[in-house]
Amino acid sequence: MDFLAYALSLAVNVAVVAAVVRRLLGVPVGWPRTILVSLSMFGVGRGLLDWITRALHLDLSPTGPFVAATGAVILLALAWLLAAQVIILAVLEAFVPTGTLPGPLTMLRSLPARRRRAVRYTSIVRIAASHGLGAYLRPVPTGTDVPDSKVARSLREALTDGGVTFIKLGQMLSSRPDLLPEAYVRELSQLQSNVPPAPWPRIRTVLERELGRPLEEVFDEIDEEPVAAASVAQVHVARLVGGDEVVVKVQRPDARRQAVADLDIVLRLGGWLERKTSWGRRLGVQALARGFARSLEEELDYRVELGNMRAVAEGVGRAGRPRVHVPRALDELSSSHVIVMERMRGRPVSAAGPILDRFSPDERRAMAEDLLGVVLHQVVVTGVFHADLHPGNIFVTGDGELGLLDLGAVGRLDRGARTSIGLLLAAVDRQDSLAATDALLDLLDRGEYLDDRRLERDIGQLILRHGSGLSAAGSAALFVDLFRLVIDHGFAVPSQVAAAFRALGSLEGSLRIICPGIDLVDAAREQGRGLVKATITPSGARDALEAQLATLLPVIQRLPRRITKITEDIEAGRLTVNVRALGDPRDRAFVTGIVHQLVMTALATACVLGGIVLVVAEGGPMMTATVPLNAFLGFTLLFFGFVLGSRVLVLIFHQHRTTAAALRSDWPR
Repeated sequence: MDFLAYALSLAVNVAVVAAVVRRLLGVPVGWPRTILVSLSMFGVGRGLLDWITRALHLDLSPTGPFVAATGAVILLALAWLLAAQVIILAVLEAFVPTGTLPGPLTMLRSLPARRRRAVRYTSIVRIAASHGLGAYLRPVPTGTDVPDSKVARSLREALTDGGVTFIKLGQMLSSRPDLLPEAYVRELSQLQSNVPPAPWPRIRTVLERELGRPLEEVFDEIDEEPVAAASVAQVHVARLVGGDEVVVKVQRPDARRQAVADLDIVLRLGGWLERKTSWGRRLGVQALARGFARSLEEELDYRVELGNMRAVAEGVGRAGRPRVHVPRALDELSSSHVIVMERMRGRPVSAAGPILDRFSPDERRAMAEDLLGVVLHQVVVTGVFHADLHPGNIFVTGDGELGLLDLGAVGRLDRGARTSIGLLLAAVDRQDSLAATDALLDLLDRGEYLDDRRLERDIGQLILRHGSGLSAAGSAALFVDLFRLVIDHGFAVPSQVAAAFRALGSLEGSLRIICPGIDLVDAAREQGRGLVKATITPSGARDALEAQLATLLPVIQRLPRRITKITEDIEAGRLTVNVRALGDPRDRAFVTGIVHQLVMTALATACVLGGIVLVVAEGGPMMTATVPLNAFLGFTLLFFGFVLGSRVLVLIFHQHRTTAAALRSDWPR
């Protein structure tokens, strides 16, 4: 019973002391560390009080001559125990902030996952080191005077060895020439994820689970050998019970598990690299990792791809190019892990040489122009476009039709971005550098130190170089050169706009294979001219103007009354302008916080200096037989000074972490 009473009183005392300490610090310090520190000091406190009593010869009897003074000394000693806890917690917050380490229960529950991550971390570091990339994992890379081409090749090989998630990460990075140098983009664009196919029994299990019935009830026959196999999915040819030929895209049984496990690693590595390395902060790798995780999660859910197929197919149908189409998916047989779509007999452009050789140069040119026209229509008119148009994702049939495959990666542009791209194409067609500059400024996020005149001159040189006919061989690089130009001028390129530029740039390889002699710039200008004319029509301009007027009508109706009020106030001398320097609550909170810190720092300094002066002062009245009043008052002031100083330090570190997190979240991408 005595033990229970002691334990209960101990728990109450520790909880009260912990709450007081958290209140004194003024920031949300973790409860576990606060309770542990309080419990430790509670154990030390009794012995310390006994030592103080003996050292100062304090009389603790209720009938002693200095009862009140002795009580005050004991209270001061207890206060210094609180101050010690505050100082210890302040030091802990400075070096190991709350939230840096998981709680005990979280630690126990996460031990298996931590072990798996540790094994995977070791594997990743070993792969990076084996390809000569270990130096780039240091806070400040050393010994990195290696040519970009060699480092990029090593990075591609390391990502290939890392598996499906890291291959997909490299493919995503290859679409961001605004972040990576050209050598890296070129190497990462070559990443492939061809792997041995999964055994048929496992694929059959996935199919029957997703279809909800035996395969024999759906397919007359299905080829057990896939026509293509990648790290995420593999494709089988089949015939439905009704006789229609289809292809079946099946997600590999372990693809999601592997991807989710590695995504956790990628997100943690992204945060670590941004905190610890200069290049990681410059590139904003944490936000890149989050964006990649979202896109890969969508790619693993084939219902998203089904929606993309419908959206792109609708846009292709509106483009008026019957030669190009998107295979029709069978929604009733498709799910989050399986897509069943109509079969196109032919080959991907990358392996379609024998098929293309059957057509005349004029027919091949018409095929290429139709493909380019459809893609430009997606970017400029509908705003939903295929974002991964490499030669493996474009199919050619024996009768000259073109199919757009693998719509897991789709970009979307709002009306403003589509209009700006259309105006940019029209300006290039007219060789109007001023209009092209204005279109780019509307399309992209301008940098802080942008030189408009220099940008206009560089765009003019680019248009002349690609439109003069003097460099026909290099004219196909218009979109790539334009992208490099905006990067050189410090523009922040939104991810969807970057995807649109990449789609137009990567289309070059496919068009070159279909029609080797095509001049992409001339073709793009011709196709773009028609699209811009179709988009920016008198009726369209009238509709847009009517919509804007409808929005502005209430403002216009109130405008005369407001103008009259302003003129009357001017005549009567009543016109005033009210400007608030700190109108934003965030500004007021910032200034208030700075003032609070300055005031507390001044008070802490004054208390410490005053306390030291009183402690070292000689003479003066005595509180007890052994305790001078000056010393008591000095230690009291020192107590307040240390508590206030600890509070200021903790607030500074807490504000620094909060500001750093906000800057990382707002880092330009």
